[in-house]
Amino acid sequence: MILPDFTQARILIVGDIMLDRYWKGGTSRISPEAPVPVINIDEIEDRPGGAANVAINAASLGAKVTLLGLCGEDDNAQILRARLESYGVKCCFLPVSGFATITKLRVLSRNQQLLRMDFEKSFAQVDKTPLAEHFSAQLHNADLVVFSDYNKGALSDVRALIDEAKKQHKPVVVDPKGSDFAKYQGASVLTPNMAELEAIVGEIVHESQLSEKATNLKDSLALDNLLVTRSEKGMSLYSADAPFHLPAKAREVFDVTGAGDTVVSTLAVALACGQTTQQACVLANIAASIVVGKLGTSVITPTELALALNEQSGHLDGGVMNEDQLIRAVEQAKSNGERVVMTNGCFDILHAGHVSYLQAAAQLGDRLIVAVNTDESVTRLKGPGRPVNSVDRRMAVLAGLSAVDWVVPFSEQTPQRLIGRLLPDVLVKGGDYTVEKIAGANEVQANGGEVRVLHFEEGVSTTGIIEQIVGKNVKLQ
Repeated sequence: MILPDFTQARILIVGDIMLDRYWKGGTSRISPEAPVPVINIDEIEDRPGGAANVAINAASLGAKVTLLGLCGEDDNAQILRARLESYGVKCCFLPVSGFATITKLRVLSRNQQLLRMDFEKSFAQVDKTPLAEHFSAQLHNADLVVFSDYNKGALSDVRALIDEAKKQHKPVVVDPKGSDFAKYQGASVLTPNMAELEAIVGEIVHESQLSEKATNLKDSLALDNLLVTRSEKGMSLYSADAPFHLPAKAREVFDVTGAGDTVVSTLAVALACGQTTQQACVLANIAASIVVGKLGTSVITPTELALALNEQSGHLDGGVMNEDQLIRAVEQAKSNGERVVMTNGCFDILHAGHVSYLQAAAQLGDRLIVAVNTDESVTRLKGPGRPVNSVDRRMAVLAGLSAVDWVVPFSEQTPQRLIGRLLPDVLVKGGDYTVEKIAGANEVQANGGEVRVLHFEEGVSTTGIIEQIVGKNVKLQ
């Protein structure tokens, strides 16, 4: 799979918006007033929670996001709005007189949560007419709608909103809560976890029970798809096709907080970009594996997702990337303090000289990029009859080498433009070049990078191999 262009997705998220507040500090004594620790607060952190966390997850992937929900007439609503707008989320908050913005305050010391205080009052009985009106006004600008239900009352009349979205042929993704799923009837995708599903259909012991009960629920609610998230067992998709099971991908689990929001947001953005439901589930599963490896509610970036997709697919097509994907990968590598090395060539018939050269290049840094001439570019350089191998085959072979991390094609006579975009830390060229004649050298040096010339292994060349094969002594041009 190749990541779609998430920036093309327009998502409308409706649901229970919250502010997650964290008070952190040290503790070294017990209160004289009661047997409780005294926390000296020295850090306050505010994070969007609930539907707001879904919104920043979608926005971090690059989607254009509008968030609609109910809040109080208070400072916490302004704090939440500011945090969301910093991610590029368009906020459509409807303040309700006499209500507070739902806030969850956690007090922590030495990475341990000592106390949580919730400030909330259900919006279930609030008149939802303004919400419905704003929903109608925003719906035409969306490719897909997400309903993020945390059972706080904002979606007490969600059935009417789903019906309106369906009339306008907008796909609907629902993250459900509560004991009544009938209100979600007709959704495109419903995403309960196992506990939420069992609260509706009863205890599930065997896989056959899961399949039967999930399918029956999907059919009874007229859902297009039912996606069950199953923690360490991954996730299972039930649709008109056979069940589609995805194993959990996380290597280490540090914190599952917010993982469900990450699944919903990634699924929604992928669907809005035209991915199939199965493709979107694959991306959502990988996104969940990334976020559970982080502490606290967190978001992921397209770069993280692209790298994880490449790694977890067993290096499908090796490390072959398109230009935009590679730019994100290089940015991520540099942010991790890794030294990026780049070289280029035709690599028509890979031989021992190439291998030793690439191994030497790889030793100059942490990541090695190989830019490969397209077939048309090789023909211009080498003449008719070349290349012997197509660019796809050449890149696949290069990507299979342990020394090579990423392979990218370029169509120009030289990779100067591509090098100028990537700006590696080290640019390497093989042969008898002088630094001044190496394409891209000026750009790399101006950026503070280094340019190196490495010599090829003597007595081995693609032209020589071809001449031996065809039994000719005339040098091929």
